[in-house]
Amino acid sequence: MLGSIHKYATAIQQSQLDSFGHVNNAVYLQLFEEARWDLITQNGYGPEQVRKHKLGPCILEVHLSFKRELLLGQRIIIESWLEAYEGKIARMIQRMVAVEDAKTVFCEAHFVFALFDLTARKLVSPTPDWWRAVGLPGAPPAASARSR
Repeated sequence: MLGSIHKYATAIQQSQLDSFGHVNNAVYLQLFEEARWDLITQNGYGPEQVRKHKLGPCILEVHLSFKRELLLGQRIIIESWLEAYEGKIARMIQRMVAVEDAKTVFCEAHFVFALFDLTARKLVSPTPDWWRAVGLPGAPPAASARSR
């Protein structure tokens, strides 16, 4: 694990349920995204900085594991942490756990993502601002070490 664990709390709303009365599978992705935006926004890199710098997060791959049924009104914490950041590519793990018992895992997700240049339309190496936004201390490795 790189950096620290970011925690984002929320509760399940009626609009997030499917016809079975539990959280719709697509909503899990929305909830995980809310937590990631909360992480980078709290670290000084919200939507305003994305528009200003024309650099923002781009998901390249995702794997979800549904562990337990998530129902209306349940309060959860989404834990997010970086597993690795190599070159332009980062790996993040996010886990939804019960507020009352952090051992109860509802869903775990593994994301592969990168910083995307909105003007050049390509992936770029992490900037110092982006490095801090994803919760990493210090500065990113030197450009020569990142260009693979």
